[in-house]
Amino acid sequence: MDTSLNKYISDTGFCSRREADLYIEQGRVTINGQIASRGNRVSDKDVVHIDDEILKRKKSSSVYLMLNKPKGVTCTTDQKDKSNIVDFVNYKQRIFPIGRLDKRSEGLIFLTDDG
Repeated sequence: MDTSLNKYISDTGFCSRREADLYIEQGRVTINGQIASRGNRVSDKDVVHIDDEILKRKKSSSVYLMLNKPKGVTCTTDQKDKSNIVDFVNYKQRIFPIGRLDKRSEGLIFLTDDG
C-alpha cells in the first residue's frame, strides 16, 4: 500500500511529518536513489534515505509508557520548550504524550509512538 513520503518517514520514528517535509524540501531525502519531492508516495518495497541513513518502517510492536509527571514538565513535543516531556523522558524512539497535564500539575500521563 502506498503511503505519503512524510508519513512513511514519520512511521520510521526518524522525525515528525513536519520535520520530514523540511528534509524533503532541503533535498536530503531520496527514494530508490532519486531525490524526492513533496507529494511523493512510497511503498515498503521502496528504499528511502535521509542523507546517508536508510529508513525502514518499524515492524515491532508499539510503545506505551506511563509517567508520573512531576510539576514543571510541559506536556509538549516542542523542542523549543526546554521543559518538554519528550526530553524529560529521553526515550530512544520518537514518542508523544496522550492528552496533557498543566505544567504546574503532576500525575499519571501516557506516552506512545502509536498514533
